[in-house]
Amino acid sequence: MTTTTSEDPARRGGREAQRRRTRKAIVDAAIRLSAEGAAPSIDEIAAAADVSRRTVYLYFPTLDQLLLDAALGALNEPAVDKALADPAVDDAGDRIEVLVKTLFQQKPDSLPIGRRLIRLTVDPPAGGAQPAAAPRRSPRRIAWLEQACEPLRATLGEEAYHRLISALCAVVGWEAQIALRDVRGLDPQAELDTVIWAARALIAAAIKENAGRA
Repeated sequence: MTTTTSEDPARRGGREAQRRRTRKAIVDAAIRLSAEGAAPSIDEIAAAADVSRRTVYLYFPTLDQLLLDAALGALNEPAVDKALADPAVDDAGDRIEVLVKTLFQQKPDSLPIGRRLIRLTVDPPAGGAQPAAAPRRSPRRIAWLEQACEPLRATLGEEAYHRLISALCAVVGWEAQIALRDVRGLDPQAELDTVIWAARALIAAAIKENAGRA
């Protein structure tokens, strides 16, 4: 009889962190090269990121996907990083609201790119494979949500905290904005208010659930 054992969580977490670092290095290289005024090639991006051409294709099946991801990073990251760095905002609900408002401020420029990126990543890439368990899209949304909800991490515990992040991922992002606009027909202010309400409701539910266990 074959016996299977669960992978050590620390080892799995280390591999996931390494994948995130590799992906970020590739995207950062694409951003730097694109800022110089010309669309870089895969070979140029690989050299700038100090990885192989094959590694780039493992994370980004097409150059278009990589350049779109880089464009979104260059557009959103400075504003979001600055907003979440404000030490005066230390409540998780308030921090999520700041994050959502910042992303909505960037929406006129970022949402069209987001729609294109969704089209490129909704189906598995033909003839290629990404690293095991690697997301098809950038993990920057997860990093921002984790940063915003960091004040709750110790209170909720790791399992509940990560479940909250997963739930927030469903309401904070282009997919929710597209549904609210295309399906629900909301105007921009109603979209913003709805996303903030939903995100705060999830946080309140997680806090209430945790209090009931105490």
